[in-house]
Amino acid sequence: MEGTAITQEYMNFRSQHLLSVKGITLESIDELFIVAEKMRPYAKRQKMTRVLEGAVLGNMFFEPSTRTRVSFGSAFNLLGGEVRETTGLSNSALAKGESLYDTAQVLSGYSDVIVMRHPEPHSVSEFATGSRVPVINGGDGPNEHPTQALLDLFTIKNELARLGQSIQQLSLTLLGDLKHGRTVHSLCQLISLYSNLKIQLVSPKALALPCKYVDMLTNAGHQVEIGSDLEKGLSQANIIYQTRIQEERFESEQEAKRYKGYFRLNKQIYSDHCLPNAVIMHPLPRDSRNDANELDNDLNKEPGLAIFRQTDNGVLVRMALFACILGVEDQLEKYDKEVNWQIGLK
Repeated sequence: MEGTAITQEYMNFRSQHLLSVKGITLESIDELFIVAEKMRPYAKRQKMTRVLEGAVLGNMFFEPSTRTRVSFGSAFNLLGGEVRETTGLSNSALAKGESLYDTAQVLSGYSDVIVMRHPEPHSVSEFATGSRVPVINGGDGPNEHPTQALLDLFTIKNELARLGQSIQQLSLTLLGDLKHGRTVHSLCQLISLYSNLKIQLVSPKALALPCKYVDMLTNAGHQVEIGSDLEKGLSQANIIYQTRIQEERFESEQEAKRYKGYFRLNKQIYSDHCLPNAVIMHPLPRDSRNDANELDNDLNKEPGLAIFRQTDNGVLVRMALFACILGVEDQLEKYDKEVNWQIGLK
């Protein structure tokens, strides 16, 4: 992808909200991923760019988050912009009864772009109706997580390329809580832009992927298998996408506990049942508590474990989104320079 020209008619993204993966095309994804590749030297701190110097990101997270919140902030900082954060509903005027529309009207006056996470489905879309600047959905309850889906697809394509394969050779197993996992819901929509892929859906029956997403995959011409047999699902996949049990989405803690630890993947299971070089992904956080431990620490040194490459890719994709939404994707080098500090441990 390096060295490919950016088309002048670029963006479905420029000066637009990103509230859902609906409406994103393969062409716009390819263009976005070209920009993401350009971000590598800046994300690795080999160079820095000040292309967004003076711009302000409003980072509004009304639901717990570590990776998404920090990676959005880091992505904006790495482009030279400044970040203003609001975390927790109780720390905002929403706790005093202010509407999402009014909050958006006010805070968009302080920002050039806003990222928002909220526990209620479609809340970010409601917020966007009142915003005077582009809004990015950082996750709205069990509904969608569009930037996670984009970074997941970016990771899938890169991991397959590392193995000398293409997206058309994808055999993807989605594993775990497919009912509540918004990352899975958004990823299924992006995968449906392709055709004739192999998709295995492995979950407890009560946590199966909602029918509308299954229909979306089958209507795209994918070969879809549905079941709860872990070993069978693992044996067919070159990409395994594991999710945790989404405890916060259940009606009761007791109900959630029924499924904790239901599917566990460790080094022995990986060696015995997975294809050689199979890639393991996870949107994180993985639940490492003893009663869950869906993705064991004994996999940490496995070359196929891509979960931290996945998080690194999140910064690249989010940098690309900011650059494209704010219209500076062709100006990066104009504002770059060498770094004057040392990176990493010796």
